[in-house]
Amino acid sequence: MAGQTYYLPVDTLQHFMQDVFIGVGVPPADAILCSQVLIASDLRGIESHGIGRLKMYYDRIKVRQQEPVTQVEIVRQAPATAVIDGHNGMGMVVGVRAMELAIEKARQYGMGSVAVRNSNHFGIDGYYARMAIQAGMIGMSFTNARPSIAPTFGVQPMLGTNPIAFGCPTDEECPFLFDAATSITQRGKFEVLQREEKDGRPGWAIDQQGNFLIDANQVLAGLGKDTAALLPLGGAGDEFGGHKGYSLATMVEILCASLQSGVFLLDLLGLDAAGNRQPFRIGHFFMAIHIESFTALDDFKKTTGDIIRQLRQSHKAPGQERIYTAGEKEYETEKRVRQQGVPVIPNLQKAMKVMQSELNLTQYQFPF
Repeated sequence: MAGQTYYLPVDTLQHFMQDVFIGVGVPPADAILCSQVLIASDLRGIESHGIGRLKMYYDRIKVRQQEPVTQVEIVRQAPATAVIDGHNGMGMVVGVRAMELAIEKARQYGMGSVAVRNSNHFGIDGYYARMAIQAGMIGMSFTNARPSIAPTFGVQPMLGTNPIAFGCPTDEECPFLFDAATSITQRGKFEVLQREEKDGRPGWAIDQQGNFLIDANQVLAGLGKDTAALLPLGGAGDEFGGHKGYSLATMVEILCASLQSGVFLLDLLGLDAAGNRQPFRIGHFFMAIHIESFTALDDFKKTTGDIIRQLRQSHKAPGQERIYTAGEKEYETEKRVRQQGVPVIPNLQKAMKVMQSELNLTQYQFPF
């Protein structure tokens, strides 16, 4: 990969993403929200879901595979629950509105759950759990996705990477925030490797014969042709718990399809029977838990803080300097990125220049 990596200021990159969204028809207020979700990923060092995903949204909106203007409709509601139809709008807008509703219901009834259908990719799953944390609550967020994971003892991509996010406040500056795919690594990791012109690792993906694949181009091309599949957490077979990752991915699929009469598995490919593009119709599920309905918030924070401190202070493996709990590494990364900027590699620079040129965003003077 020839060329230089540049570090762009966080504010510059967020404003650029915001202007790209506006340029393809996303209303300004929604464009700000979408850019906030994406920059949150870059800040936390999750390179697969920030500026690296902007071109994906851009391309889908241009061909109207998803709509730039989001119509969020509550189609079913009870005191502590709701079902939302996102009408093929921006997944970030749908996700934020759904979690806001879950938080509002949790304040009134102790818990709030909102299921979503007909949405799109919504950025990092942990963004929505963190919304609940900021409201002094426990937050959970789930989404299904395009097929990529093979069932245990299978080779066909059937389930999405189907992430699970769980977060809660602690008495420390850094909250506990778990956000991970139910595959060993996600499709987005291979997209990052493709841009970096690097290979993956054996054990992440397989071909139709069950052989390991490491070439990122081969994996990404094969996911859409049933010639490649990602492996669930635990890996191939059940010896190391692959069936557990597979079952967790299935659990997410159920939460994100069955409760809202949504689509699932192969119907999430974004293609019709003739191979033409169609809406993805992604499903999400959000939950907020009002901690003070169970115990005093300060007591919860103290107990949770004690749990994570005892884990970090436990005996370390030889050669290891530190034990982390979920969210710590990303929290520290955010501090560093705010100072040094977001790394933009050459192939990502090319994608940005395409969008900048096509939308005539001449106000940006990038160093590349």
